Amino acid sequence: MQPSLYLIPVTLGETGIEQVLPPYNKEIILQTKYFIVENIRSARRFLKKVDNSIDIDELTFYELNKHTNPEQIENYLTPITKGFNVGIISEAGCPAIADPGSDIVAIAQQKNIKVVPLVGPSSILLSLMASGFNGQSFAFQGYLPVEASERIKKLKQLETNIYRDHQTQIFIETPYRNLKLVEDILKHCNPNTKLCIAMNITCDNEYIRTMTVKQWNKQLPDMNKQLCIFLLYK
Repeated sequence: MQPSLYLIPVTLGETGIEQVLPPYNKEIILQTKYFIVENIRSARRFLKKVDNSIDIDELTFYELNKHTNPEQIENYLTPITKGFNVGIISEAGCPAIADPGSDIVAIAQQKNIKVVPLVGPSSILLSLMASGFNGQSFAFQGYLPVEASERIKKLKQLETNIYRDHQTQIFIETPYRNLKLVEDILKHCNPNTKLCIAMNITCDNEYIRTMTVKQWNKQLPDMNKQLCIFLLYK
């Protein structure tokens, strides 16, 4: 088998492995000794969740996050040149989607290294699937601006895209700012614009609901410190 860079999805929350990840992923993980991870502790916990017999001390971990020196990143692919697989593990969901893993994938592509994305849960796509919004044209915006006036300006821009281009707009927020973001949507967006709030996807307390801005004004769920995806459409 050709040595490759494998993009290894993880579960969202405490969801069971068997519920969201195919058996093939486990086969690849058991064949891999080098991992590029956002956080070593959570990566170790995930690997033990996949198979408790994995000897963590036999594995090599490279950290890839906002503290990583960019000059070090290219060296993380060295094991592949020596015939070994390397896996990328994100903190949640799929690597390289709203995740720093894309930096190492870009380098791998430049070096003609085989990149293999494995199947797993993406909160962005799962929320879009369940929203009832346009799945033919959509945009993921990441985090909206923190400063209030800039955030409101951005929301107005996204709403324009919805009605002009018929394009679903998807974005996220830091869990403790969820309510403030939704309050801005309810206050500044068209009452007939539709908002989908998708929370704790694939978990036991999963919540996905689509209503108009006007309808949401009467019944907001408790979003405090919850993992949410927000979608807007007409």
